[in-house]
Amino acid sequence: MPTEDFVQEYVDRGTDRIGMQIYPEPDGVTDAPVVVVWPAMGVRARYYRPFAAALREAGLAVVVADLRGTGASTPPPSRSSGYGYAELIADVGAVQEALKPRLDGRRRILLGHSLGGQATLLHLALDGESDVDGLALVAVGLPYWRLYPDLLRRLVVGPYIQAIAGVSALLRVWPGWGFGGRQARGVMRDWAYTARTGRFPVVEGVDAEAAVRQVRTPVLAISIDHDQYTPHETLDDLCAKLERAEVERHRVTLPGADHFTWVRASATIAAQVATFARTLP
Repeated sequence: MPTEDFVQEYVDRGTDRIGMQIYPEPDGVTDAPVVVVWPAMGVRARYYRPFAAALREAGLAVVVADLRGTGASTPPPSRSSGYGYAELIADVGAVQEALKPRLDGRRRILLGHSLGGQATLLHLALDGESDVDGLALVAVGLPYWRLYPDLLRRLVVGPYIQAIAGVSALLRVWPGWGFGGRQARGVMRDWAYTARTGRFPVVEGVDAEAAVRQVRTPVLAISIDHDQYTPHETLDDLCAKLERAEVERHRVTLPGADHFTWVRASATIAAQVATFARTLP
């Protein structure tokens, strides 16, 4: 076993490669459900080590992938990186395919945090649902400016996100100035569209907003008090789009936690994910 508590593997995606951190099977559990975690924008997979430990303690097998261009996924975004949501969605499917020998015969749960949650949901909507038994969304929501509960936040969020998109288009890459880490301009373009309209963008000619409404995979949706980026209202709105899916909705109070730091005290959320996994067919 390496010095890390996971094994680093990769999936090649043309000139890019997607990093996957494979954690050991949980102690004393045979054929445990497998949770594949997709991070928030600009957050490295390594940040989720406390959450991975909590999931394993709850009896789940864990894989954490790095979003394209972040962490162990290379290369980092540059001016030549034009990819957007379409490529992030395809990456989710490629990782599922690479993990197939580990997933066959076991319950399979995609778990997305923030942007990772958007990518996993859109994978189900656009690429099919046969490779997933359940979807867990933790601190996920479209950052639509009208959904923020206080007036000041509404007045700030919209212009701020559109400014990020404008800078990204001008510089041909988002440098990561104070938010989100270095990102491809297409990712910021598509993300800014969700903030401006409250809808998912058209992805390679397909109406993703309409496709999401057809998803039937069971969903666990968890929002966290004092989340500065995806407050409860943003996840409520996202759940309302899931017209055909069975949605289990939780609002969680974790003292001192916010959009990111819930990962450090995630035993409660891990337990909810484990219970959800046990209820899946």
